[in-house]
Amino acid sequence: MPAVKESLALVARELAPVLGVGRRSARRHPVWTDPDPVDGRGLGVVVVPGFGGADASMAVLRGWLASRGYRPAGAGLGVNVGCSADLVDRLERRVAEHAAATGGPVVLLGHSRGGWIGRLVAVRRPDLVRGLVMMGTPVLNPLDTRGAVTVACRALMALSDLGLRGLLERDCVDGTCRAATEAGLTAPLEMPVVALYSRSDGLVGWRSCLAPGAEHVEVTCSHTAMVHDPALFTALAPRLAAWVPRPE
Repeated sequence: MPAVKESLALVARELAPVLGVGRRSARRHPVWTDPDPVDGRGLGVVVVPGFGGADASMAVLRGWLASRGYRPAGAGLGVNVGCSADLVDRLERRVAEHAAATGGPVVLLGHSRGGWIGRLVAVRRPDLVRGLVMMGTPVLNPLDTRGAVTVACRALMALSDLGLRGLLERDCVDGTCRAATEAGLTAPLEMPVVALYSRSDGLVGWRSCLAPGAEHVEVTCSHTAMVHDPALFTALAPRLAAWVPRPE
């Protein structure tokens, strides 16, 4: 019974941000009310949603970046499901487009699965990436998931086995695609990396988020709240600002 109660509590904690609980009070935090509109100096940022998410789910984060003078763009992946290799190819094209539009390498900022897709692009095209931010991203073990995410992955693989393509192929979990992903997740990076994690994460094992070579930053919010948590934004602000090119 205690285990059941604990599981229900985790579900409630992760579901609350999705339903907008606490979002209005979060907007009164100084990180929102006292923005610096020239802080980002037009630095491009490509924001990548997590597993099952779309660009709309990252609108709050993009709005916060824009209020601080960055030029954010969505990842343009539709819904973040399907073959990892295909998603990496598509994200690479979007990053190249945004780098060209903003005049230089961009920051890649990804949530959960979006973080490690971003990392694979950063490994492949370091010339396009100024810095990488991963929020709740299980780099050490992409399959270190909990609760609803695990159930969703199994359901998508089952549908794929039945012939419904483009969701989550079994090869991504146990095959050449997974091997290629793991190689990219362990390859060295040429740019600064920040890995944000939470011990209160109810969907991803926080220890798997401690990416080698990254600056580890602990936050206290749930997994789903990371994309609009003011305390996380407060921790992120000076780190992003340090990557902004300064006039000589």
